[in-house]
Amino acid sequence: MTSGYIPAVRGIPHSGSVPSVKLVSGLLYPADAPRLYEWARGELRGLWGEIERESECFDFGFTDYYKDISPRLVRVFFSFKGLRPADGLPGWKMSAVETEARSGDPRRVNIDPGYIDGARLVLASTKDNAHRVYISGGIFAEVTLCRRKRGWESFSYTFPDFAGGLYDEFLEAVRLDWRRETRLLKNMEG
Repeated sequence: MTSGYIPAVRGIPHSGSVPSVKLVSGLLYPADAPRLYEWARGELRGLWGEIERESECFDFGFTDYYKDISPRLVRVFFSFKGLRPADGLPGWKMSAVETEARSGDPRRVNIDPGYIDGARLVLASTKDNAHRVYISGGIFAEVTLCRRKRGWESFSYTFPDFAGGLYDEFLEAVRLDWRRETRLLKNMEG
C-alpha cells in the first residue's frame, strides 16, 4: 500500500487518488507439467507476495491460441494478500512477460495479471484491440467482466471461459476480500 492513499468509496476513487485493488493472476500451464505449475507459482509469489486465494484447476480448451505452450492446458487463478494501487497494472504485466520468457523457449506458461475491485475485473495485455485501452510501456487494459447486483456480467468481447461464469466463484471471493480490506482501511484512517 502506498502511504497517504485514500481508499475508494463504493468503487469510486476520491479525486486525485489511485484506487486500491486486489491483484489477481491467471496461469496457463501444460496439463502434463505439474513441476512447471509449482515453478510458476513460486515465481508469482516471489513477484507479488503471499498468495491469499488459489482457484481450482480448470481444463482450458477454449482457444488454440496457446498451442505453442501445449495442446492440453490447465488454468488456475491466484489472488495476493493486501491492497495495491491500480496503477501497478503495467508493471505487473511486464513482470509476467519476463517470467513467461524464463519458463522456456518457446514459453511454457502464460501469465495474465489483472485486478478486481468492487465493480470490475480488469486484465492486462500486450495486444491491442478495439476494446482495450493503452496504459503505458506497451501494456493495454481491458475490463473483462463487470459486477452488477445479479453477479458478474460479460461483454461481447469477453473470452468465452470468463463469459461462461466458470471462474465466478473465485472472482466473487476475491471481490469480497477487496470489500473487507477497503472497509478496514477506511476505518483505520477514519
